[in-house]
Amino acid sequence: MEETKGEQINSPFKKDLILREELAIQRTFLANQSTFLSFLRSSMYFLVAGLSVNKLVDGNEAVIFEYILFVISGLLLVVGIINYFQNHTKIKQSEIHIGDYKLKYEKKVSNI
Repeated sequence: MEETKGEQINSPFKKDLILREELAIQRTFLANQSTFLSFLRSSMYFLVAGLSVNKLVDGNEAVIFEYILFVISGLLLVVGIINYFQNHTKIKQSEIHIGDYKLKYEKKVSNI
C-alpha cells in the first residue's frame, strides 16, 4: 500500500521530533536556571569578599575597596535576574513553535 502525504506526516517520525523539541526546551530551561545560579554564586562571592576585606585590611582604602565589591555584587545579582527573566520569556515563547516542522515538511512535500 502506498502512503499519502497525510499518512507520512502522522508517522512515528512526527512524534519523535515533537519529543525531541520538548526535551530541548527542558534542557534550555535547565541551562537558564544554571546560569542564574552561577550569577547568584558570583554575586555572593563578591559580597563575602567585601565583608572580609574590612577584617583583613585597616584604613580608608579598605572601605573604598569594600564598597566597590558590594557594588559589583549587587550589579551581578541584578544582571543575573534580568538575564534569567529575559531568557525565560524567550523559552516560553519558543514552546509555541513545537511542531512547526510539520508546516515546513508539508511545504517541501508539496513543492516536490
